[in-house]
Amino acid sequence: MKITDLLTKNTILLSLEAQSKEAVIDELIEKLDSAGKLNDKDEYKKAILARESQSTTGIGEGIAIPHAKTNAVKEPAIAFGRSQNGIDYESLDGQKAHLFFMIAAYEGANNDHLATLSRLSSFLMDAEFRSRLDSASSAEEILQAIDAKEKEMEKDDDPIVASSKQKILAVTACPTGIAHTYMAADALKAKAKEMDVFLKVETNGSSGVKDELTKKDIEEADAIIVAADKQVDMERFNGKHVIQVPVAQGIRKPQELIQKALKQDAPIYKSTGKSSSVEDSETARPGRSGFYKHLMSGVSNMLPFVVGGGILIAISFIFGINAADPKDPSYHPIAEALSTIGGGNAFALMIPVLAGFIAMSIADRPGFAPGMVGGLMAATGGAGFLGGLIAGFLAGYLVVGLKKLFSHLPNSLEGIKPVLLYPLFGILLTGLIMMFIVIEPVKALNDALTVWLKGMGTGNLVLLGLILGGMMAVDMGGPINKAAFTFGIAMIDAGNFAPHAAIMAGGMVPPLGIALSTTIFKKKYTKAEREAGKTNYIMGASFITEGAIPFAAADPGRVIPAAIAGSAIAGALSMVFGIGLPAPHGGAFVIPIVNGNPLLYVLAILIGSIVTALIAGGLKKEVQEDKKELAA
Repeated sequence: MKITDLLTKNTILLSLEAQSKEAVIDELIEKLDSAGKLNDKDEYKKAILARESQSTTGIGEGIAIPHAKTNAVKEPAIAFGRSQNGIDYESLDGQKAHLFFMIAAYEGANNDHLATLSRLSSFLMDAEFRSRLDSASSAEEILQAIDAKEKEMEKDDDPIVASSKQKILAVTACPTGIAHTYMAADALKAKAKEMDVFLKVETNGSSGVKDELTKKDIEEADAIIVAADKQVDMERFNGKHVIQVPVAQGIRKPQELIQKALKQDAPIYKSTGKSSSVEDSETARPGRSGFYKHLMSGVSNMLPFVVGGGILIAISFIFGINAADPKDPSYHPIAEALSTIGGGNAFALMIPVLAGFIAMSIADRPGFAPGMVGGLMAATGGAGFLGGLIAGFLAGYLVVGLKKLFSHLPNSLEGIKPVLLYPLFGILLTGLIMMFIVIEPVKALNDALTVWLKGMGTGNLVLLGLILGGMMAVDMGGPINKAAFTFGIAMIDAGNFAPHAAIMAGGMVPPLGIALSTTIFKKKYTKAEREAGKTNYIMGASFITEGAIPFAAADPGRVIPAAIAGSAIAGALSMVFGIGLPAPHGGAFVIPIVNGNPLLYVLAILIGSIVTALIAGGLKKEVQEDKKELAA
């Protein structure tokens, strides 16, 4: 597809009347709307302004490229406007903008459209091309200049510039993935060619990842430039010199960035261990970054529904355990409303959202609908949380398979894949497998687990509380902690509130115990640690286990065992005291609404915190500090 298929005579304004940024946006939107390119110009303007709020699209050199991708667009289009006097567009170089290209893309636009829109952004990095647009006297000349530039670029389309012995890599990405991503890539490529430097650039745009960096590329690289305003996969760069800057700097300062890379004037990136290692681009596929990453994508997106819905359900219990039931003598309409909103609606979405985002993490957006449907089937069929997990992974990998299967279809059918083929076959296959293979066995397993938990004696419950509480302190927010937390949510969904009470008690203890230890054993901690300890009182009370991580990282051999011991005891005591927690989060703020005696729950948390404080204080050695500092 050519740029002039999207930019036509009826979307060109050779002489803008606008004198301000908002006025030029309005004028260009009006031009697109009058040409029949928009469904809703007000919604489109909201999307344009939302993009501008992230960072200005006035990129400098007299150019502004306001753009948005939204369903308010009827068909992809470009509007061009020119101002001889220039307009203050809050450009990165502080200069007035003269050339304006407004890009309108719709959600679901096919790769051909997105690639064409992105190509225009690349052309604007050429000063000679901009000069031709400045001097054009008619709309026809504007279109001719663009056609000529496209033909010129077809002859020089190498993604890699290779010459010098040093090898530099780059990654560019912007929130929309239409303009800045490719402008930064082209600016870096052009400057690398001018400097005779070997450079390969990976672009993370709307049409997907292009020129993906392979494991071999990264191993051989001297340094990597990441010019991005959105998240990109950083774990693959572990041990390499990495320059991280906003995407605008890739456009504005390519020479400076390349020179820094050549000198390796950048810190070495340290992996956080949260995603898997990089595979060769021939075998790697978007979204395949490990089971834990996909699971956490689902859990993190599900949590707002769980927390909001769970707390509303818990508040409804203030009126009475059965106050939401119209047939019960304790019935109260507010309790019924809270329970309906929290349980009937927010909680009803919990498992579909979990499955939908797991599938989306694996297969990108085409996986979302099959995952949601599979998750809903699990929830309504009684397969519960475990069924939702299975549905998410099933839908995700089914869609990955469909992508491979449909990859051989003609390019003319590319546009119908995301809107027809993937959802149709993804939902159908996921639904059939869930209906006839998954739901009944998983439902039976869930029922058996629920019966087992309800039938556990006191001794077994204490052991369960001991294990769950201790798990919360092992890695303080890591996979083991999250596994316990996820189990607690599954139990809440099954109507068993005791395990999650033990889990929250165990999660609150590490930061509270460390805070208490820094207060009691002042000589065992530096002044900085004592100050940090004060904030841990708040973090612990808020059920933010991660507050103890800096202390655990500094002295893991003493702090982690102390935290595990205290958390395990708190979890066990919570079970002994018969505490149930219908709210999945909230810390001290939801203690008043626990099932059971709130004071005994506080006692369990307090005893666990004291145990952690005493063990940590007893194991740690005194620090040598100034007497004046100790006195403080």
